[in-house]
Amino acid sequence: MADNFNFVVKKVSLETVCGITSKIPANEHPEFAFAGKSNVGKSSLINALINRKAFARTSAQPGKTQTINFYNINDDFYLVDLPGYGYTRIAEYVKADWGKMVERYLKKSSMLIKVFLLVDMRHKPTEDDRLMYDWIVSQGFAPVIIATKSDKLKKNEKPKALKLIRDTFGLPDDGVIIPFSAIDKNGLNDIYAVINSEKTDAEHKE
Repeated sequence: MADNFNFVVKKVSLETVCGITSKIPANEHPEFAFAGKSNVGKSSLINALINRKAFARTSAQPGKTQTINFYNINDDFYLVDLPGYGYTRIAEYVKADWGKMVERYLKKSSMLIKVFLLVDMRHKPTEDDRLMYDWIVSQGFAPVIIATKSDKLKKNEKPKALKLIRDTFGLPDDGVIIPFSAIDKNGLNDIYAVINSEKTDAEHKE
């Protein structure tokens, strides 16, 4: 898709951390949100996107992140890390609060222009993944699917894995799936290209 696309992160900061009762920030720059199951690799992806080894905290404890984290990139746009879902040991009432928090963000943020949904490329998307996809679509967004851990599959296994993801979600013909590996950074430029394209389109509409 975008092998030659080049993006340089000159400045990054964790600008806002939203908890369950926090007010959604009124940012002035476009926002790109990342959703996914606990331990699917969101923090690793964000660290790769901002070219920092451990800026976004990764956790061995699924479900530990209970906030929406806004990363300011170059004072130009935001990468927004949404809380992971689908971890069974988290109390149901906490899950419900998380759901309300994320729903409030998706509905109220005027600067959110794209949602990326991460799934593990090695496995069929879970029921939680499918519900999240349908929910994002119901909020008016066409999510880009990022199939993580692509380095764990052999080259000849990847087409079948991608077809399974596409079929499980019932993606439209123009639905985008980007295989990604935090190890070899495969797919990183394709994600940058989507961000750049969406950001440019939004700027032209202003």
